Parts: sequence; structure tokens; C-alpha cells
Amino acid sequence: MRTFFFATVLMITTAASAAAQSAGVRTGVSGSPDQFYVGLHFETEPLIEQVRFKPNFEVGFGSGQTVAAINLEFVGKVPIKGQPWAFYLGGGPALVIDNVNNAGTATGGGFNILLGVEHTKGLFTELKVGLADSPGVKFGIGYVFGGSSGGR
Repeated sequence: MRTFFFATVLMITTAASAAAQSAGVRTGVSGSPDQFYVGLHFETEPLIEQVRFKPNFEVGFGSGQTVAAINLEFVGKVPIKGQPWAFYLGGGPALVIDNVNNAGTATGGGFNILLGVEHTKGLFTELKVGLADSPGVKFGIGYVFGGSSGGR
């Protein structure tokens, strides 16, 4: 599990510096399982109009298990006219690795639907609903280094 974690962090960090518009950190809480999580993400420039690719890696701790997720999410941004804020809505598939203490590791697929709001200076908050093997719900906050595009 540690090797996988470090390999994923290296991949995200390298890809973020090479091809992404922005990179950031995130933290929050999840339900089903009840956990605290931390993570990293990066975001591409718009692929079409306001749609961006925003993959992220999150690791949750608590409830006698560790859950790692690689989320391959796409988001569409809607700037709020005259404000430094933008709403975003999106979703995408996930690879979920669940390590239950003393019971082994299981790997499965999931899907996330998300809604968030972000500030051009980098602060964001996000709500995710997970399907299949993804955690049932997540509420997080984060920061985008160098500021967010804010939908522009």
C-alpha cells in the first residue's frame, strides 16, 4: 500500500508540473465509511468551453480501514458574474482500494458526482456523492496553488 501511495503521489506531482494548469491539496470528512481524508489534485486547462479534467488522489483514515481513491473527474465551471467565485459540477470514475485492518485489501470501481464552489485566490469547497465502491458522501475543502481559474 505504501509503494502504491508514493507512486501515485509521484505521478500526480509530475503530471501536475508538466501538463496541468493548476495543482492543489484537499482535506475533509466522508461518510460510509466515516473517515477523515487528505489528497492532492491537478486541473487541466479547458478541454471544451468550461469543461476541465480534474483528477485527484485521496486517502481516508478511520473506521478501522484505510481507503485510497484515484478519481478521474471532469468538471464544468460556471463563473458568478462580477464575483471572484465560480460554481462547478462534475463527475467521473474512480479506482478504490480499501484496506480493512486485519481483513485484507479489496479493489473496486466507483463513480463520483460532485458539486463545488471555488474562489479565484484558490480556496474551494466540494461535496461528492459516491456510487458503487466509492465512499458514500464526502465534504471537503482545499486550496489551489497559485489561485484558481474561477471558470475563466
